[in-house]
Amino acid sequence: MADLYSTLGVKRDSDEAAIKKAYRKLAKELHPDRNRDNPAAAEKFAKVTQAYDILTDKDKRARYDRGEIDEDGNPRGFNFGGGGGGAGGSGGYARGPQGGFGGGEEVDLSEVFEGLFGGGTQRRGGFGGFGGFGGRRSAPPQKGADSSYRLAVSFEDAATLADQRVTLQGGKTVSIKLPKGVEEGAKIRLAGQGQPGAAGNGDAIVTIAISPHRFYTRDGDHIRLDLPISLDEAVLGGKVKVPTVDGPVMVAIPAGSSSGKTLRLKGKGFTGKSGTRGDQLVTLMIEIPAGDAELTAFIEGWSRKGKGNPRAGLGV
Repeated sequence: MADLYSTLGVKRDSDEAAIKKAYRKLAKELHPDRNRDNPAAAEKFAKVTQAYDILTDKDKRARYDRGEIDEDGNPRGFNFGGGGGGAGGSGGYARGPQGGFGGGEEVDLSEVFEGLFGGGTQRRGGFGGFGGFGGRRSAPPQKGADSSYRLAVSFEDAATLADQRVTLQGGKTVSIKLPKGVEEGAKIRLAGQGQPGAAGNGDAIVTIAISPHRFYTRDGDHIRLDLPISLDEAVLGGKVKVPTVDGPVMVAIPAGSSSGKTLRLKGKGFTGKSGTRGDQLVTLMIEIPAGDAELTAFIEGWSRKGKGNPRAGLGV
């Protein structure tokens, strides 16, 4: 049988807090309610619980460390067979060779039976009030299982941390506050909103799924937007309406702007973990209308001679 410490995955000098922490982790993984189709997990759960019961009982742990009891809490080397005398009605004592201890020596069995029958109050002449063979305690009551949910959140709501609502099993609807710096796959725990159990309800685990946007993209806490502008807006400049997650705003386009120029709208991005919002980065994209005769005639009459090579920086 495996050593109790290795069963829980702890060192022999671990304190009670470390033992409890290890047990909680293993019990959660191996609990029969979560492993209905895995009998081996239920068997491991029983062994883990047995190890926990002994190692969190100071007296039993000391006796186990001294080698007086085994991994089931039973005295090592104790023989029930003997030859007839045993621990019969002599008030907790056995006499003579019939009891298996030899030499006519009087032996006090109270400690032995304490190990066998649970460490409760023992009385000579009887074993009233013992709590089960080997001192095993029943497994501690468990909380109910957690329930999982997936919540689709719009791009705009994720950026502005708008409150959300989710409907749980049974029809109950609860409000959820999105955390600062929320990202795709973030999990929100709603305490006590899971399945019922003997030690209380489990929790509801809500996984956030941020919906993609048709023209915004996320860049950390910033939002990027490609903004189409007309040729005359690029050449002459002017104010244009620009969409943001907070609603449209008027933005001044500098005269002589080229495609690829980026404007920054402060505080129009996602709310970061620090609580400060990122920016919206607006990249200008000049749109040239196809088949515009007037524009074609203008360009044909406009000479680039002496106006520089726009590709000179590329070495061509």
